Amino acid sequence: MVSRRTALLVGLGAIVAACTGRSPSAALGSPSPSAASDTTPTASSVATPACVATPAETEGPYFVDERLNRSDITTDSSTGSKRNGVPLDLTFQVARVSSSGCTSLGGAQVDVWHCDAAGVYSDVAAQSTVGQRFLRGYQLTGADGIARFATIYPGWYAGRTVHIHFKVRTYTGATKTYEFSSQLFFDDALTDAVYKAAPYSSRPTRDTRNQTDMVYTSNGNSGSVLLVKAAPSGAGYAATFAIGLNF
Repeated sequence: MVSRRTALLVGLGAIVAACTGRSPSAALGSPSPSAASDTTPTASSVATPACVATPAETEGPYFVDERLNRSDITTDSSTGSKRNGVPLDLTFQVARVSSSGCTSLGGAQVDVWHCDAAGVYSDVAAQSTVGQRFLRGYQLTGADGIARFATIYPGWYAGRTVHIHFKVRTYTGATKTYEFSSQLFFDDALTDAVYKAAPYSSRPTRDTRNQTDMVYTSNGNSGSVLLVKAAPSGAGYAATFAIGLNF
């Protein structure tokens, strides 16, 4: 998995690994301001789907440590209004990888943030949304390593394919002990289908697809292993991502 972005990957710290018995390398992420948690991660055996080694990806410019502990991130906590879009139930299954296999990682803080259907992030000065709090939040994984979010299918903005940012952090008391950042992607065919409906359909055709996205292709075609498994669910979709962290 080593490439021209080796320095960046080491700086972000970590290679996510699957429960396949491989021996990927890992490193702690660099410190950054974060919400303190008194929960210390615990591990227990868990059956995790086979996954492949995946690289960390850039945090991007729009992470804000809002400290919003909530599962439903569709609401702007500053106004109570909801963002419109196709519903998306997003589930993370977080595990820790060792030479003996995979164990669920409980008590890990999973942050999620992404743009709305119009391609706008909340609480960003460059987009005149400072003070708004939509489509951001975190959850602590349970003993089974699961963290769930209710959100909407993300929109697009110039120069990027459709994606969701996420960050996993662990703490001992108030001290951060590990940090990993990456991005999730969606199959282009699924996005094309979703974007036929309002409010996405009122926008121009997106200018970037997975194969021309600078992050998706940053490590060859490694972005393909960060594609979430999404399926129709009710009025929207349900997506699941199993991730193993080697630290």
